Amino acid sequence: MRPLPQPPRESLTLASVLHALGDPVRLELVRRAWANPELTCSVLADGLDVPMSTLSNHWRILREAGLISMTVDGRHRRIRPRADDLHDRFPGVLDPILRLGTAESLNTGLL
Repeated sequence: MRPLPQPPRESLTLASVLHALGDPVRLELVRRAWANPELTCSVLADGLDVPMSTLSNHWRILREAGLISMTVDGRHRRIRPRADDLHDRFPGVLDPILRLGTAESLNTGLL
C-alpha cells in the first residue's frame, strides 16, 4: 500500500480544515470516514448522488486540508481520518462540527 501526499501535522490550518468541511458532501464524507475508518472511497461515498469526478475532487480537498489520509491499495483508495493530528492541533473543534453534520445530513437528504 502506498500513501498519497498529505500535509504534515504542524502545517494544518484551521482555515483550510473549516473550508473543506464547508461543503455538505465533504462534511458527510468526513463524518462517514470518522465512523468507519479504513474503508475505501467508493464504500464511503455509497448512496451519495454525486458524480465520480466530483467525488475525486472532494477527496483531494479533504486530503490536502489534512482531514484524511489516503492510501492506494491496488485499484482502491483507503481512507483514514487524521483524528489524532486534528485533535492535537485543534482540540475540541471537530467533534461538535461532525455531530452537527449528522443532523444536517439527515435534514438535507444526503443520507
